[in-house]
Amino acid sequence: MSTLPLIFEKSTAGKRAITFPKADVPVTPVEELIPAELLRQKPAALPEVSEIEAIRHFTQLSRRNHGVDVDFYPLGSCTMKYNPRVNEAVARAPGIGFTHPLQPAETVQGNLKLLHTMEQWLCEVTGMDRMTFQPAAGAHGELTGVLLIKKYHESRGDSDRKKVIVPDSAHGTNPATAAMAGFEVVVVKSNPDGTVDLDALRQVVGPDTAGLMMTNPSTLGLFDPNAKQIADIVHEAGGLIYYDGANMNAIMGYARPGDMGFDVVHLNLHKTFSTPHGGGGPGSGPVGVKKILEPFLPVPTVEKVGEQFVWDWDRPQSIGKLHGFWGNFGVVARAYAYTLAYGPELKEVSEYAVLNANYVMAHLRKYYDLAADRYCMHECVLSAKSLKNEVGVKTLDIAKRLLDEGVHPPTIYFPLIVEEAIMIEPTETEDKATLDRFVDAMIRIYKEAKEDPERVKSSPHTTVVGRLDEALAARKPNLRYRAE
Repeated sequence: MSTLPLIFEKSTAGKRAITFPKADVPVTPVEELIPAELLRQKPAALPEVSEIEAIRHFTQLSRRNHGVDVDFYPLGSCTMKYNPRVNEAVARAPGIGFTHPLQPAETVQGNLKLLHTMEQWLCEVTGMDRMTFQPAAGAHGELTGVLLIKKYHESRGDSDRKKVIVPDSAHGTNPATAAMAGFEVVVVKSNPDGTVDLDALRQVVGPDTAGLMMTNPSTLGLFDPNAKQIADIVHEAGGLIYYDGANMNAIMGYARPGDMGFDVVHLNLHKTFSTPHGGGGPGSGPVGVKKILEPFLPVPTVEKVGEQFVWDWDRPQSIGKLHGFWGNFGVVARAYAYTLAYGPELKEVSEYAVLNANYVMAHLRKYYDLAADRYCMHECVLSAKSLKNEVGVKTLDIAKRLLDEGVHPPTIYFPLIVEEAIMIEPTETEDKATLDRFVDAMIRIYKEAKEDPERVKSSPHTTVVGRLDEALAARKPNLRYRAE
């Protein structure tokens, strides 16, 4: 595949893709609208190309990107699964896609009903009592949940609770979120089987414990059966417990965070409920709470008064407003369509996600090390530690070689507690033939590493560019075109 020139390099003076008609209304000179000191002294250095050149350039660029519409995308802990096109059709319906978030409530009753209904459904799935759709993504949902816990303790005059406990198998955003909210982070180690060390937990809880943040299943792809006991330990110390629902797609219909003892939970609609993911957004990280935290929910909430749906701003204990409008409504609408399509059979999502992950793990455990020797949930974590020690082939080399197979590599070097980690999440949307092709590729790479390690270490060989200096790219990125 040849190198693709930059759009600026295709530019020819005088070319244009569109000609605007003359204005049929009075035109105000730009000098009267914008202060002189803010006006450009010379035109912007924009590329000048024809319409067909622009179309071909960006189409060629898109064909060099990898996405779930192109091939398998087993990115662990991120659920890069197929998004049904019916979801897109629903989100683009005129009454959903063409409404404005500041319209009077009486003009968007259908949209408010959708939010109200979706809240009830997600509360049923999670075992929570109320839900807010304001958080724009998972990490935003985490921050919302931790701020709710903080507000709860403040409302009780309990100002000494400065610590948040985070297991070492949690998502990396958990400790970052707790620190951002002003808490001191206390890390609890995992047992060899991936569960939280209960004795270690008992040693760190106390009157200064605000709460515990837990991902279950964890980033190891393992369910912790002691979740209820963990919640009891934290509650007995006066703290609350937060559920990171990023991996909720493994347990829907089988277990609910609310029944495990969790007080607050966030969901990733852009993962579990099949809405777009990646590329910077949009996302949605709704947060559900038990009744004790309901007074502190962000404003406004959607309430049903008689047959009407209204915005409720009268919440004096609220943590405030966390989004420019009321959340990413289009993403919620997509999740609504997805949930409506599955109905009571939503648990099938979890069944196939878990089946697929265990299928991959069962085939690859003969070649790669296991992070924990037990059945996994929605994702499995392998390791190339032995390969690295025997022939010098590292996890990064395996990921690069997978590019030559036309498959996006899994997440690598995470979770951090697993040396040379390879985190694979096949999702429920992939069929057996796709999984077999991936497994075969991983086995071929393993055998090649044994027979010809240098070929693996020098991969990829079929991509537009070869092995990049990733450290240099991260520290000195060149993202801007500078015109001569």
